[in-house]
Amino acid sequence: MIDHAHDLASVRDATERLLTAVAELDNASVTEPSRLPGWSRGHVLAHLARNADALVNVLDGRPMYASADARDSDIERDASRPLDVQLADLRESTARFQETGAAPADWARTVALRNGVTDSASRVPFRRWIEVELHHVDLGIGYELEDLPEEFVERETGFLAERFTGHPGVPPTHLTDGTRAWTTGRRDTTSPEVTVTGPAPDLLGWLCGRRGGSGLTVAGGSLPALPPL
Repeated sequence: MIDHAHDLASVRDATERLLTAVAELDNASVTEPSRLPGWSRGHVLAHLARNADALVNVLDGRPMYASADARDSDIERDASRPLDVQLADLRESTARFQETGAAPADWARTVALRNGVTDSASRVPFRRWIEVELHHVDLGIGYELEDLPEEFVERETGFLAERFTGHPGVPPTHLTDGTRAWTTGRRDTTSPEVTVTGPAPDLLGWLCGRRGGSGLTVAGGSLPALPPL
């Protein structure tokens, strides 16, 4: 069962870790490339701030973004700001998200995200947690997939396995870190099941497009090509 209050606390803790780490940078470092193609660290920080506001919109019943173009232009506009401005903006947008999340609400209601995606309101804090943790890794400042909280790794792996379940382009796939197991891909009995085994951070890295699968072993076929998130 999803506990939105627990996830809000996890978002707060993850954001504090990120802010503490980013505060050690300087203005020049913010302009350097992140691990995301075409984005500087400033782009990543701007995205995190605007995503917090976008999820406030979601919880308040408004469109997540005015448009895809507006989302992209807002990130581009804010990417080149000095470090202190980036930090202040992220703190303030995070506070708005936390305040909205703490307000009494029907957490079982369905909310609208981007591109026609809907979800339970109760899962919005976890979605924000995903943004903060993975983009902290994307900054390339010493926080790696191995540093992610164990609970987060397990839940995000399950979340992504569920996302790819039934996808026609992904063969039936069994995932395991040797202790836990997940299934994903097409639901058919005519294709052989591929088994992908490896450390939990490598499994997650492959599922979320941060690692190519070099730390994984595959039985029953080749490592499936996953669609973009």
